[in-house]
Amino acid sequence: MEGITCYEGWMATARFDVLTPLSPRQVLAALTDFTDRRPQIYGNIDQAHFRVHGQGPGWADVTEGNALAWERNRYDWDDSAGTVSVKALQSNTWASGSGWEYRLTPDGSRTRVEVSLLRIPKSMRGRLIAALIPLLGRRVLRADLLRVLSRVR
Repeated sequence: MEGITCYEGWMATARFDVLTPLSPRQVLAALTDFTDRRPQIYGNIDQAHFRVHGQGPGWADVTEGNALAWERNRYDWDDSAGTVSVKALQSNTWASGSGWEYRLTPDGSRTRVEVSLLRIPKSMRGRLIAALIPLLGRRVLRADLLRVLSRVR
């Protein structure tokens, strides 16, 4: 699903997919691992900006990020459907409603991870980052996800 990255006003979107040798269960576990290990797996999260506010079966309320950009997100996932939805609740950069969608599909002995990103900036920093998404977003975000998944093994 190598989608088109577009920029509309102050809203930026990106769509891409990756193939990984990990199973859908392993990918889901990586996306929803909110232990102290998360900042080690995700290079763009630092320990100072990581906090789990609440968590239960199929959901989590988490602040994550770094000094440049942090956000408090609501994660919702469905094991059987292989989906993960991430919606921004608060952020120093992104407006509420910004977020990520992940769809995990078996593809032979691999897993296809389809990713959709929506970013609505709420600050000048957000506007600058959003302006870069059409230029570099898909390539950079795809490489970041592959790096994260390579750390899971």
